[in-house]
Amino acid sequence: MAKSSRRSEHHFNQLLAMLPPDEFIALEPHLETVKLSKSMILYETGDDMPYAYFPHDAVISLITVLTDGKTVEVAVFGREALLGLTSALATCRSLGRYVVQISGTASRVDTETLRRVLRDRPAVREICLRFIEALIAQALQSMACNTVHSVEARCCRWLLTLHDRVGRETLPLTHDHLSRMLGVQRSTVSLVTGSLQNAGLIQQGRGVITVTDRPGLEQAVCGCYAVMRQRFEQILRRPPERT
Repeated sequence: MAKSSRRSEHHFNQLLAMLPPDEFIALEPHLETVKLSKSMILYETGDDMPYAYFPHDAVISLITVLTDGKTVEVAVFGREALLGLTSALATCRSLGRYVVQISGTASRVDTETLRRVLRDRPAVREICLRFIEALIAQALQSMACNTVHSVEARCCRWLLTLHDRVGRETLPLTHDHLSRMLGVQRSTVSLVTGSLQNAGLIQQGRGVITVTDRPGLEQAVCGCYAVMRQRFEQILRRPPERT
């Protein structure tokens, strides 16, 4: 009974849930559930990455820190994701700052074990490689979006992306947090969120933003959001090939 409970918990992560039972069993003994607190920094740029994480309800951002101290978010990891895969495959070093944006839990595995499972289990390897493809596509789309689209459109994209991963209307967000993620001044974020609230799309509270009109946000967002979401839906929809 206890084993079944652990599997159910790990299966909150969609990549783990996709694995056939005989493939999942290779990882299960090495998975541990850990709690991740808001604002917790898992890795800084260049850090060794001894663990990979499969988030359940936690949300983690990969942030690039510029030489002047400004930050820009380049990827978001939620229940559809695996954080630390590059370490298991190649560099063993963090490519940026991984910070917990929304507290929750995750399944954690040491990268040496993950490396071994990727080598020995084709279905696990296939799913992880498909995830890498989707992650690269997300990062490239995010880079283009940050360059050419308005702050309001990018803010809508970020809110929708977070809403997808959390699965609830009220998001624990402050203007300061949004300004760091979007790479703009806090005053700019205040103007944008005020405009979205006046349009009836969100409701702001102390340290939270509530999505009150998701269809309206989807109308206001740029096309990058749909592209990113479609890519992840594709990898989650398609079952791994058996060999």
